[in-house]
Amino acid sequence: MPESWVNLAERIGSDLHVDLSGPGSRRAVLARALRDAVREGRLAPGTRLPPYRSLAADLGLARNTVADAYAELVAEGWLTARQGSGTRVAERAKPPKRPRRPKPAPTRPEAPAYNLRQGQPDAASFPRTAWLTAARRALNAAPNDAFGPGDPRGRVELREALADYLTRARGVRADPERVVVCSGFAHALRLLFAGARGSGGGVLRGPFAVESYGLGFHREILEDSGVRTVPLGLDEQGTRVEELTGEQAPRVRGVLLTPAHQFPTGGPLHPARRAAVVDWARAGGGLVLEDDYDGEFRYDREPVGAVQGLDPERVVYLGSVSKSLSPAVRIGWMVLPEQLVAGVLAAKGEREAWASVLDQLTLAEFIASGQYDRHIRRMRQRYRHRRDRLVTALAERAPHIAATGIAAGLHAVLRLPTGTEASAVKAAAWQGIGLDGLAAFRHPRATMPAEDGLVVGYSTPTEHAYGTALEALLRTLPPAS
Repeated sequence: MPESWVNLAERIGSDLHVDLSGPGSRRAVLARALRDAVREGRLAPGTRLPPYRSLAADLGLARNTVADAYAELVAEGWLTARQGSGTRVAERAKPPKRPRRPKPAPTRPEAPAYNLRQGQPDAASFPRTAWLTAARRALNAAPNDAFGPGDPRGRVELREALADYLTRARGVRADPERVVVCSGFAHALRLLFAGARGSGGGVLRGPFAVESYGLGFHREILEDSGVRTVPLGLDEQGTRVEELTGEQAPRVRGVLLTPAHQFPTGGPLHPARRAAVVDWARAGGGLVLEDDYDGEFRYDREPVGAVQGLDPERVVYLGSVSKSLSPAVRIGWMVLPEQLVAGVLAAKGEREAWASVLDQLTLAEFIASGQYDRHIRRMRQRYRHRRDRLVTALAERAPHIAATGIAAGLHAVLRLPTGTEASAVKAAAWQGIGLDGLAAFRHPRATMPAEDGLVVGYSTPTEHAYGTALEALLRTLPPAS
């Protein structure tokens, strides 16, 4: 029986690329190319060269030509040849390296002693064992085409798993053909507004309304794409979407909202306002972008369903696993109105800007097996316990400071006396606490009255570090006036 290709490949060793251009006989050209490869370090000392028969076949040379070139280099000391060890690059003194100017190292902010910044899950709680099990099952079951170019929408296994999960858990009306997998919320925004600055326009164009308090880098993505943002006010019922209507209303093409849990102030969008913003979009051909960044984490009330369920053709639903699992798993998704699918896929491209297919397959298995639900329930209990510890500590040690936005999510807002936010943020920094004040999230053109507060993430510290982080936080809070 002929020798298998696998065994043959293992027997003949590694591939070897040499340049056979230049003057001289074929033996001389080959010897010079090998000599240069050793001298320049492309063939390191101890590297085993292919047997002369296989190299001759690869290069289209006579066997004797390669054998003679090897013998010449052995005689010169460039190579060694020993019975049973093959032909190897000789152990020679390495040529001195040219001194290089040291490149300036990028500076990174020093990690705080107590990290209470919002938006980060407890990294120590990542479900490593369950994730590894899902990865093994997914790889074993993956069809061969999973390792080819694939569908720019994302793997069908993940799109189907997401459609089922989002329909069941978040009230989204999801068709797998309208789900597009991306690498996170920021990536989704870039795809939606790609080319908006150009004369041809992008998938979406501005101006867009946004909430007066929100993540600055989301606004920057829009404005870097040439999309002007218009801030809407907030109150105890959420975003004041009524500002989109009336004679003084801004002329915008859409609105970006965090309706389940306004970021960072924490309240849900009132049901009447949810209906009103969808009516506004229907009446004027507008669009709602729904950022459901932590929709799974509800503690004191029933989960608030997605606005997208009210009208899938006027709402783009956006989510990711950055809060529920880890920001290291670079997977997010869009559930798109039918008319936007083709444009987003064109912006995404046929081969680039994809989330890892292996991670997509693993997440699909993780969801389908029920492990994702179990992880969410486990973390919901853990984060609720941490929130309760924060609220209890404030009630006992700083009763003059209220914590709001605590019915859901991974952070709370500590309401401070007027004029004390800047000094409280500075005091926290002196104590080695990483957190932000509300002012860091305020739109630069917001007109609603500013409020003082600290945005405290209770999900970030590990379990053993949370108690000391709370103690440090309490020491920084301003006294009662």
